[in-house]
Amino acid sequence: MFTHALPDFPWDTLAGPTARARAHPGGIVNLSVGTPVDPTPAVVRAALEAASDAPGYPTTHGTPALREAVAAWFARRRGVPGVDPAAVLPTVGSKELVALLPGLLGLGPGAVVVHPRIAYPTYDVGARLAGARPVPADATSAVGPGRVDLVWLNSPSNPTGTVLGVEHLAKVVAWARARGAIVASDECYAELGWTDEPVPSILDPRVCGGSHEGLLAVYSLSKQSNLAGYRAAFVAGDPRLVSRLLEVRKHAGLIMPAPVQSALTAVLADDAHVLDQRTRYGRRREVLLAATARAGLRHDGGDAGLYLWLRSAESDVPASVLVEALAARGILVAPGTFYGAAGAHHVRMALTATDERVGAAADRLAVGPLLA
Repeated sequence: MFTHALPDFPWDTLAGPTARARAHPGGIVNLSVGTPVDPTPAVVRAALEAASDAPGYPTTHGTPALREAVAAWFARRRGVPGVDPAAVLPTVGSKELVALLPGLLGLGPGAVVVHPRIAYPTYDVGARLAGARPVPADATSAVGPGRVDLVWLNSPSNPTGTVLGVEHLAKVVAWARARGAIVASDECYAELGWTDEPVPSILDPRVCGGSHEGLLAVYSLSKQSNLAGYRAAFVAGDPRLVSRLLEVRKHAGLIMPAPVQSALTAVLADDAHVLDQRTRYGRRREVLLAATARAGLRHDGGDAGLYLWLRSAESDVPASVLVEALAARGILVAPGTFYGAAGAHHVRMALTATDERVGAAADRLAVGPLLA
């Protein structure tokens, strides 16, 4: 692997602000990483316990029950009927799939991987690991006429919360198909929209014309179901592409543990816990939106996901200055530069903290303007 070409791991650069935030008399409020803090649903723990006697090797493809549960979830929750259970593949969390997908698809030197300009850094890293060339672009017109092999979409976006509508998605699919490119859509925050309008999937018939050819949808249960510790995710879409991924993963031993497969099967059938968790995050979001606005920050992103995408309401203040000012109040956030050069004046603030810690952050922001 081309590890020499990788950027520094961004979170390692937050040691200084972390220490300053921890020194606050009330302790740190860590809103940087976005790791879930609420309890794992009881339905998951019960299923895990029931399946805990698992002496044999699990199947790489996942059990038929798991793949059928994913197909039923797509139809019930995402407006995507007709997903072929054979075209579903469980993955060990979604990050490993994002990082490995170009290589799993056989892309290498000379290949081009397009990803959003403001984006989760693993899209870029995955291209580099395969020896391909990452190209940040937000519009098909910005890519140019040259070769394109893989296009990453992320809706709702991490970090901005922006949602791509049906018309936009359909345009990208048509453009990619005309060029023979694959479209992979990272939809991990789709159940966390903050309006009444559902978040469309790349597999939605209105987007793809009823055909999943050349398309892959990636989803994780980490956020909606507090399963980050379970590494429970899946990819679905084009049967030909999923079959290719399956064959490589068989050789590499990339297998979701059998008890986790059972837990994932159970949790996909339970909608109530998702609505409860969404309510928790929505409440925290409203508290932080109001508090950051009073402190002179503006949410510059969309109406979905687990983050506020914040900048100074008055001027172009560097991300590093905002990070330091918040750390001085005991609040740790991620600089927008982690997500590309276009994030130079933003910070990402996660909603993933307890109600008590979110309340503490709001109290600290109420002291006065952040940059006074």
